[in-house]
Amino acid sequence: MGNLSFQATEEEVEDLFSEFGKVESIAWINDRDTGRFRGFCFIEMDNSSADAAIEGLDGKEVGGRNLRVNEARPRENRSGGKNSGGRQNYNQSSNRW
Repeated sequence: MGNLSFQATEEEVEDLFSEFGKVESIAWINDRDTGRFRGFCFIEMDNSSADAAIEGLDGKEVGGRNLRVNEARPRENRSGGKNSGGRQNYNQSSNRW
């Protein structure tokens, strides 16, 4: 779920989703440097409840923002960045890593 207000709470999200079924868990995503909420989270529900929640909540306005609710996709591998090429190439002839 994305495009949440930065002031949203886990309780508010659970209340929204519980209208469609039992919420098994919520993973609240915070910025690793500041600890502030990043405006999105992951909600686990059974498949039929999740489908109903997606249908009922995607695009719904909450807190002045239109929610984005969809099924999570696996994270894509990213290339580049400050850690690119780091330890994976270190001493490839040994099994230290």
